Amino acid sequence: MSKVIHLENIADLHHLLQQPKAKHPLLSVVDFTQFDEQFGAGLKISSGFYTIMYKNYCVNTLKYGRHHYDFQEGSLMCIAPQQVITMDEAVEKRADAMGWGLFFHPDLIRGTALGQRIKDYTFFSYETNEALHLSEKEERTLFDCVQKINAELAENIDRHSQTLLVSNLELLLNYCTRYYDRQFITRKSANKDILSKVEEVLTQYFQSPNPLEKGLPTVKYLADQVFLSPNYLSDLLKRETGMNAQDHIHYHLIEVAKNLLLGSNQSVGELAFALGFEYPQYFSRLFKAKTGMTPVEFRNSN
Repeated sequence: MSKVIHLENIADLHHLLQQPKAKHPLLSVVDFTQFDEQFGAGLKISSGFYTIMYKNYCVNTLKYGRHHYDFQEGSLMCIAPQQVITMDEAVEKRADAMGWGLFFHPDLIRGTALGQRIKDYTFFSYETNEALHLSEKEERTLFDCVQKINAELAENIDRHSQTLLVSNLELLLNYCTRYYDRQFITRKSANKDILSKVEEVLTQYFQSPNPLEKGLPTVKYLADQVFLSPNYLSDLLKRETGMNAQDHIHYHLIEVAKNLLLGSNQSVGELAFALGFEYPQYFSRLFKAKTGMTPVEFRNSN
């Protein structure tokens, strides 16, 4: 198994890329077209910082998560700290190559409003096949944000530096969120197919012995069945139905529970175990939260 090279900070990144010392210890912008970034196939890299990369080419094809990443169409890749990417075989660089990378350490935003909200930018943990494909206008907008950050990096660090860098970084992330929302809309037909598959998976799960044998289905299980990352699936479902993946699991669970309460003489405890709950009181608590009644009250009222 190939050894994973861990880049803990921005200085480690610049050393790997054989670039001059970073202008700022916690944030860097790299123009990928200005140097030969080719690495040996099989090289695995993780980092202690956030990565945002845009390219219309890739000298090395990348593997992130379960999928290979194709930059050829011009797309954005966002990676959270501690994730691993694998360099694959080398390919020829395009004549019209364009690419940049923005890297920022969590310490840059620690104690800021952005630091408190960074987990809301769920696209940092999407799979590679859920990449953001940009229009030319969107590409220019993001590049303008990156250029503003790069210009600020060229200034001497003073008491205003962090505020300006973080505010421009937040603007960049907010544009990414907008463009991902646009992509969810433009992929609406494909999203409906995924929604149908989710419903089918949950129906089959609760009709099988799985709840009793394996417990309640998890968001990860559901995402794996439709070949998506948990965050992407939840965001997709939220935009399509107003309910995230966990809400969909609970909805199916409650519907099955209602049928069992009215169609069998099993005790609430027996039903809870059959549905995959380890403790009956958790089932009763969830049922009341979703229906406004305890399981016993629901059974008696019908």
